[in-house]
Amino acid sequence: MTNLDKAPVPDAKLQALQQENQRLKRAVEELSFLNDLARAIGASANLQEIMQTIVHRSLQAIHAEQGVVTLIDAASGDTMRTLVRDMASSGEHQPFRPHASLLGWMHQHKMPLTSNQPREDQRFHGVKWDPSVVSLVCAPLIVKSELKGVLTVYNKKGGAEFTNDDQRLLAIIAAQSAQVIENARLYEEEQTLFRMQGEMQLAAKIQLDLLPKTAPQVAGYDLAGKTIPAESVGGDYFDFIPVDENQWALCLGDVSGKGMPASLLMANLQATIRGQTFVDASAKNCLARANKLLCHSTDKCNFITFFYALLNHQTHQLVYANAGHNPPLLFSADGTSRALERRGLVLGIRDHLSYEEETFALHAGDLLVMYSDGIVEAMNAWQEEFGEERLHQVITQNRAATASALIEQIVYAVKQHAGQAPQSDDITLVVMKKM
Repeated sequence: MTNLDKAPVPDAKLQALQQENQRLKRAVEELSFLNDLARAIGASANLQEIMQTIVHRSLQAIHAEQGVVTLIDAASGDTMRTLVRDMASSGEHQPFRPHASLLGWMHQHKMPLTSNQPREDQRFHGVKWDPSVVSLVCAPLIVKSELKGVLTVYNKKGGAEFTNDDQRLLAIIAAQSAQVIENARLYEEEQTLFRMQGEMQLAAKIQLDLLPKTAPQVAGYDLAGKTIPAESVGGDYFDFIPVDENQWALCLGDVSGKGMPASLLMANLQATIRGQTFVDASAKNCLARANKLLCHSTDKCNFITFFYALLNHQTHQLVYANAGHNPPLLFSADGTSRALERRGLVLGIRDHLSYEEETFALHAGDLLVMYSDGIVEAMNAWQEEFGEERLHQVITQNRAATASALIEQIVYAVKQHAGQAPQSDDITLVVMKKM
C-alpha cells in the first residue's frame, strides 16, 4: 500500500490529540510548579516568607495581577477577624483586601470559588467591591477540617477570565500550603511564648532582687519576711529600710491585681516608699506623701494597701500607719493578742489624704505578724478561706518559734488548707519578735 492509499486523520481526532497533548503538558508544568513550591516553602520556618512565596508563585502560575493570604484569628472568638495578611501585586495598584462577605462565604462553604463578574454575582449581592476588582479566584486553607485562612488572587492578566483550571490549580496550591502555613504559625507562637517565658524569668529575678535577701540583724529583735507570688512575678511587697542608727522601717504592701502589671506597680511603690522614708520617716507623713506621688503616677483603677511601721530598737517603741491593709496581729507575752486596727484609705486613688499614727511600747516576748490577704483568703477545693481564725491558731501554736520558722509554719498551714487548689493570690509575711 502506497502513502496515497493511507486514510487521512480526521480533524476531530487531530484536535483531540492536540488537546490531550496540551493537557499533559499543563499537567507536567503544574507538577513541576507544585514540586518547586513545596521545596520553596518547606525550606523556611518564617511565616511571612512562606506566605510571600505562596502569593508570588500563585500569581505566576495563574497569571493574576494581585494576591493575598488571609489567616483567621480563631483565638479571638471572632472568626471574621484576620490575624495576618500578606499581599503582593504585579502592578502599581493598591493591594486589595478580601471582603468580609467573601470570608464569610468561605467559612460557610469551605470550598474554592471563581467569580469573573463579582458585582453581578448573587453570592455577594450588595457587596461594594473595590473599583479595580474585575475577577477573582479564592481557595480555602483547611487543616483537619478547620478553616485556617484563605488564598485569593484577583484580575486575570490581559483582561481574560479565570478558568476552571485556574480554580483547580489554586485549590491544589491552597491544600498543599495550608499545613505548612499552620506549622509556621504554630512555630512562631511557640517562639513568642519562649521569649515571653524568658522575659518573665528575668522580670522575676529583677523583682526578687528588689526585695530584701535577708532580714536585718537588730539587737534585741528577731525579724523575718517572705513573699510567694501567685505567678512568676507578683504585686506584694515587703521591706526593711534602715532609717538611722536607732530605727528601721518595716513595710508590707499589696498592689491590686497580680502578674506583670502588678509587679511593675510594686517596683514603683518600692522606689516611692524608700525615697519618702529617707526624706521624713514619720509613718503618717511617709504614707501621705507616697499616696500623693502614686496618685500622679498610676491609673485610678489600680490601688495599693500598705502597712508602714517604724521600730525604734533603743526606746523599744513602734509607730505605725496603715493605708487600708489587713490589720497586723500583735501577741503579748501574757497570752493576749489584738489587731492593730487604726488605718486609713488605700494608696493611689485619692489625692491629699492624711493618715493617723498609733504608738505603743514593745515588751519582751511581744510578737507582731504582718500579712497580705493571700494568707487569709487562700481557698481550698470547697471554696473555704483559710481565714483569720486559722491564722491566729497557727501563730498561737508556734509563737515560741523563731520569726523565720513561724513564717514557714504559717505558709505550710495555708498550703495544707488549699490542698490541690491553685494559689490565687500572692502570699507575703513579715514577723517581728521582741527577744
